[in-house]
Amino acid sequence: MKPLSIETRNAVLRTMAKLVEQERNQIILTNQEDLSDYDGSDLAMEERLKVDDKKVDEMILSLNQLASQEDPVGVERFHFTHDNGIKVVNKTAAFGTILIIYESRPDVTIEAGGIAFKSGNKILLKGGKESLKSNLKIVSLWHKALEENGVSKDWVEYLNYNRTETQAFLEKPTQKVDLIVPRGGEKLIEFVKAHATCPVIVSGRGNNFVYVHEKADTDLALKVILNAKTSKISACNALDKVLIDSKLPNFEGFAAMLIEELIESKVEVIVDKSLEYFENTKTIENEDIWYEEFLDYKIVIGTIDSQEHAIDKINKYCGGHSAAIITRDDEVAQQFMESIDAAAVYQNASTRFTDGGQFGLGGELAISTDKLHQRGPIGLQHLVTNKWYVYGEGQIR
Repeated sequence: MKPLSIETRNAVLRTMAKLVEQERNQIILTNQEDLSDYDGSDLAMEERLKVDDKKVDEMILSLNQLASQEDPVGVERFHFTHDNGIKVVNKTAAFGTILIIYESRPDVTIEAGGIAFKSGNKILLKGGKESLKSNLKIVSLWHKALEENGVSKDWVEYLNYNRTETQAFLEKPTQKVDLIVPRGGEKLIEFVKAHATCPVIVSGRGNNFVYVHEKADTDLALKVILNAKTSKISACNALDKVLIDSKLPNFEGFAAMLIEELIESKVEVIVDKSLEYFENTKTIENEDIWYEEFLDYKIVIGTIDSQEHAIDKINKYCGGHSAAIITRDDEVAQQFMESIDAAAVYQNASTRFTDGGQFGLGGELAISTDKLHQRGPIGLQHLVTNKWYVYGEGQIR
């Protein structure tokens, strides 16, 4: 498709923000239909599905922020002038067509769609059946925003496919697809990876860890762990595992207080054998639980005897998403952060900050646990490839 100017792309985004505000109540009412149809079998899925006034405010903010950001397309990354006079320039370029496959979250239809569009790409949106009515309502607003600015509706397309039709499209696309971004649970991601015939950026599982070092501020540790676990259990940046250093002063007192506060927050606490004497906890029955991402009010707490063992355990079991150390020792923290194989590493802060908006990107398409071509939150400036421009005057080699 013919590239759109940055002025046109921004105008569409601003129009879309106004339309979402105008249709706020209808978006929420339509979403309530999806919620009433959902069977409630998955707490995280249901939480992601819900659209309220706060969520609509976030949609509008995302669109306006995108419209105010610099154009990510055509940015010069490298230039070189050859001895023979040829000028070589490398610039960012749009991918072309991006397919976004996601579960439950109607806000992805806004945020991910907006990021893909602003970066000059055509968007194919494939949401889940549980959010179909909400998604179709939002896509109708995309089409209206495009038409009001004289742009073809083909730039934003919704694929209302079932699982069989989606598999067939992944294996033999009926139109050119340059990049696929699955955004959802492990089953969705494995399904896409198994059938896709073009590049896929994996937005992988969380299974995030906090290591409480022997020199930790225990009040700070409590605050961080409770926030990371309970503030939004449906988020991929939520906490699943805690490792407490056995050399922590008042180890038992801290563990008792942490377990008590988690239980008061309705969190199911599962412990390793070193902590099984604590009341109202369950003991690990299968070590494979260390691999699990819960997306639920559930947490595993274990004891570790050194920073080295903590690093080894986290690198073995974590999903490559986020990990944190709680310590007053900055040198130890730096060693930990450099050694952990994850997209985002923290000292004395909640893993809940692994988010494009919180990292200053103005939103995100997804959070990649791949290392190519982008790791962590995929913002506007990351949803581009590059292209070489070579200017000559008849030079030959």
